[in-house]
Amino acid sequence: MQTILARFPRWRELLAMLVALTAFVLLTGCGTSSSPATALAENQRILASCDQAHPPASWVGIDGTGSSASRAIIDERMVAIESIVRETAVCSGYLKVIVFSSSSTATTTLFDGSMQQAGATANARLQRVPKAVDATMATIRKAYGPAVAGLDQRSSDITGQYRLASEWLHQLGDAYSLNLTLLTDGFQNEGVDLAAQALDPQQAEALAQQVSVPTLSGATVVVAGLGRVAGPPPPSKVVEGLVAYYDALCHRTAAQVCLSVTQYQQAGR
Repeated sequence: MQTILARFPRWRELLAMLVALTAFVLLTGCGTSSSPATALAENQRILASCDQAHPPASWVGIDGTGSSASRAIIDERMVAIESIVRETAVCSGYLKVIVFSSSSTATTTLFDGSMQQAGATANARLQRVPKAVDATMATIRKAYGPAVAGLDQRSSDITGQYRLASEWLHQLGDAYSLNLTLLTDGFQNEGVDLAAQALDPQQAEALAQQVSVPTLSGATVVVAGLGRVAGPPPPSKVVEGLVAYYDALCHRTAAQVCLSVTQYQQAGR
């Protein structure tokens, strides 16, 4: 044995590396969810950024029209929604998720309820968050397909969601701060036709001035997925026009934060 060890003086280091590598593969290969300790640490980080005095009222509107009806886009949106659900639960907020299409009345609610968790301490509440997120996402995913099937697939009223979110916030009360997220390709064709031409910044601003929007002082407004369609992607100039339009529209609401982006991850969440 000593002869063998003398020939391979680094066998202990090599064995340790092999054990560590095996453990890493097993941990990362058994599923996509993080360990409880990692999840708790991440949720503690989110909690540190929460506004304790005004928990989030998270309104998520999903564009259910046919132009963005692809598996890849739906999957991207579900990832974004899960991030919002998690943040809302960590910050003890309230969540509403809807699918919309041709008007402010053409909507279907997928989830509507408080995400505040029970527990005597912050860590006790945070430990309940992963199961609450999983249960909420299961409800949303199950309801999504039937909801979309019952909506008009041909036309989209995106700007109407601003008013609905404002009315919902008033019902909840001043204790909450509105986080409005619209997951949409941006191609509204009800009232304003945003697919007619590529808008330059001046045209986008002028068009936004024609739309009635509520006052959303202190809100965060994210419009994500602009230009992401099921078919061939639109020219970059068209997407830039969409971004300029939704930025201008948001600024008219007096929201505290306005983010109009092509992918939700770019929103900084």
